Amino acid sequence: MKQKFTICYRHDDFVVINKPTGVSVHKDEEAVGLTQNIANQLNVDKVWLVHRLDKVTSGLLILALNKEAATDFFHLFSQHQIQKTYWALSDKKPKKKQGKIIGDMEKSRNGAWKLCHTKNNPAVTQFVSQSVAPNLRHFILFPKTGKTHQLRVAMKSLGSPILGDTVYGANQADRVYLHAYQLDFHYRGQHISISQSPEDGDLWGGIELTV
Repeated sequence: MKQKFTICYRHDDFVVINKPTGVSVHKDEEAVGLTQNIANQLNVDKVWLVHRLDKVTSGLLILALNKEAATDFFHLFSQHQIQKTYWALSDKKPKKKQGKIIGDMEKSRNGAWKLCHTKNNPAVTQFVSQSVAPNLRHFILFPKTGKTHQLRVAMKSLGSPILGDTVYGANQADRVYLHAYQLDFHYRGQHISISQSPEDGDLWGGIELTV
């Protein structure tokens, strides 16, 4: 199915889109995958996926427009030179309102992961949060590493699984309330900062986000 994506930033070497929730960065069973959809929308032959978001996560996704840029972004991500900021909502009160979550991650059951007490190769996440409505808390998450399901597992470890993330014990909702809100990085001498609010999710529009 052909899908038109919001282009949040366009550079000669890359674009940044706002990926909707429910869209996989991989082809899955779709006849045309996300990268081909983007290439078609931009009227170019090919785009390169340089990082990933879970299917249930919405937000900013970078796609390179040439092989050299793809290599540059591979190095930026591997060296943790791209600062990422995520938004999340939970209807459960956390063990602490702000701080850092550190621990190794291991595969659990049914495709899930779990946080361990060991710190040999840990996932590291900083966060702040505030109450935005009765039984609703807004988290701003700053992942310092890029592990699979890192933020979803971190939120569960706080006792505040992300609303809609039933894999990690949350209550059901119209979506998983995790959104890649902002990217900050230097690209070939230029400082780039991009932010984009969520485009889908009933609860996002009804709260005042002031953190």
